[in-house]
Amino acid sequence: MALVAGLAGLFAGLLAYNKARRVVADALAMLARHSAAEGTVDPRAIRDVAVSRYDALAEMTGRLSFSVAMLNGMGDGIVLTSINGRSETRTYVRPIVGGEGVQPLSPEEEHVVRAARLGQGPDVGAANA
Repeated sequence: MALVAGLAGLFAGLLAYNKARRVVADALAMLARHSAAEGTVDPRAIRDVAVSRYDALAEMTGRLSFSVAMLNGMGDGIVLTSINGRSETRTYVRPIVGGEGVQPLSPEEEHVVRAARLGQGPDVGAANA
């Protein structure tokens, strides 16, 4: 009985080893493709974009306010936010460095920056949705 259990364990180990080898080979191939393309793509170019529309003010509905994150491959860029009210609209731009706000960000701005960094854009919906 112990021999059968030992052989079964050895077989399971070999299967796991072969699967791990395939995964590593696939990852190395993907990394090689990425490295080859990296020489032709400017890392400062806008790469990650996400938009979140929401109701910023209780008296305004229709998701007229929005935040847009535009980031490069290093996580640097801006968040553009427009808060729309009945009588006025306010627009803010905040710098982002390394995926973090230089100034404090609103929850909606944090949500859209995170969504852009994770590649969930362009339209990610509201932060609390």
